[in-house]
Amino acid sequence: MKPAPAYSETAVRRVAAGEEHVDFEDVLAIEEPLEIRLGFPVEGKIEHRAISVTMRTPGDDLSLAAGFLYTEGILNHRDQIVRIRHCGIPAKGKNLQNTIVVELADGVDVDLERLTRNFYTTSSCGVCGKSSIEALHAGVTKLADDDLVVRPDVIHSLPATALTAQATFEKTGGLHASIIFDLEGRVDTIAEDVGRHNALDKVIGRKFMAGKTPLSDKILMVSGRASFELLQKAVMAGIPVVCAVGAPSSLAIEAAREFGVTLLGFVRGQRFNVYAGKERIVYR
Repeated sequence: MKPAPAYSETAVRRVAAGEEHVDFEDVLAIEEPLEIRLGFPVEGKIEHRAISVTMRTPGDDLSLAAGFLYTEGILNHRDQIVRIRHCGIPAKGKNLQNTIVVELADGVDVDLERLTRNFYTTSSCGVCGKSSIEALHAGVTKLADDDLVVRPDVIHSLPATALTAQATFEKTGGLHASIIFDLEGRVDTIAEDVGRHNALDKVIGRKFMAGKTPLSDKILMVSGRASFELLQKAVMAGIPVVCAVGAPSSLAIEAAREFGVTLLGFVRGQRFNVYAGKERIVYR
């Protein structure tokens, strides 16, 4: 099956005061539901259990599923996964499948009580039910003190580099992005999605499946604001520096300070604000 496109075209009429209307074809980001299931080996067969439905931009679904399970603390090692695959029949008239099964290795201990929560997500709010920092303490430890430092000029370079790397955003203007950089500001991996939390799960999922987590020597940049959900996922992945184009929420700042993350907001042009972890930024 060919990869599903991340955008489509639709007829639009533009209306402006004092001008005649204009009809044209506009480019839109695609949004489709994705159901994530766990596959448990039982007496030679794989039994499925649905644990999440998220509205996402099709593409890189396998990484999205892996990243979700890792950043939610359900899985912690690549070897716990035997296979990740699409299942079911493509939606009528569409070249995509909207269900993923993550088949687990025999003997993997999954906290089923944790999965009794409804992990329903939307493209705007992230995982429902995580309302406080206390929810993080069950599966997360504070990032270790280190001597990692980042130069301000590296941070200043990130927005322009990020914009250049966002191919689909350039076409649609309707996607969030998460980008992992090295400490010199070079792009390591990028993902775009209608859901900011999905974009982050995709990039973290790629690294997780490649056996390259935790990401203790990387910088994360997210489009838009830095919400608590994004900070939580960064902490789970061991990312020490998180940059956001917009403002962080108060809970994101509190979580960053609690778990030893350097959190930067309003990273635009030649400016940024440091909300937590200022010791990692070299001011010279």
